[in-house]
Amino acid sequence: MADAQPTKQADTGMSLPKRRLRRWLLLVFLFVVIVWFLLAYVILPALWRHYEHHPAMVRAPKTTETRDGIPGDPLNVGLVGSETEIVNAFLQAHWYPADPKTFRTALHIAASVVRNRSYPDAPVSDLYVWGRRQDLAFEQAKGKSPRQRHHVRFWQSTDLGVGGRPFWIGAATFDRSVGLSHRTGQITHHIAPDVDADRRKLIADLTEAGQLTRVYQVTGVGSRLIGRNGGGDWYYTDGELTIGVIAPQNIPQANPPTVLDDPLSVQMKNKAWSWLYPIMGQMQE
Repeated sequence: MADAQPTKQADTGMSLPKRRLRRWLLLVFLFVVIVWFLLAYVILPALWRHYEHHPAMVRAPKTTETRDGIPGDPLNVGLVGSETEIVNAFLQAHWYPADPKTFRTALHIAASVVRNRSYPDAPVSDLYVWGRRQDLAFEQAKGKSPRQRHHVRFWQSTDLGVGGRPFWIGAATFDRSVGLSHRTGQITHHIAPDVDADRRKLIADLTEAGQLTRVYQVTGVGSRLIGRNGGGDWYYTDGELTIGVIAPQNIPQANPPTVLDDPLSVQMKNKAWSWLYPIMGQMQE
């Protein structure tokens, strides 16, 4: 009598409930990945993007460039006014025009750094927007040595102007030391990472001098909150660009400037980002 054939088992090594559980976990994982992708790359960047106070800024550049085309300092401040009004406003706020960069001024700043002597209107290196170097540059010394200083570069645009007045887009940063560029090895100033601090200081100084009638924000570098400039220095920012409207003919304002509100989503983003500032500050120490 032939032996009976062994019965083929239906069990393939995993029970039906376990297979269902694995399928369910896979679907949950895929759902989480899709939601994260939409939030990180579609929804949040769209919510943070706002130009309602200055629609023309949607086509404005976001960062400067070095002469070699390397991304430089982020553009984080803007002013509305004529060139004369801009210069007078900064003088009233105790910021001074930077000397042009020449062989003589280069020797002067080098000697000032070595001897630790003040040079309150020392030249700044060139950065580029719209293919040209800065039109104006201002600075405010900190201490006696030009190693440390607050400074800002501006580029003029009539296309982005308001009410027939030109617009000036700028990059405000704080030079914390002199050293070698992390990218090229050339002698340069290294900036402090918190570029928002100098943006706030600049606007506060112009406000205290009574030179601003209105202040508002539009999207700057946006959701890219951490980056490196042309010298390889890292920086962090809330991604906003603060714009101030200079008082016509520099007539001193008795009252603080009108501050226009950001959209609620941007206010929430900025509040959340403000909690991170102490952490980012500790990272630079």
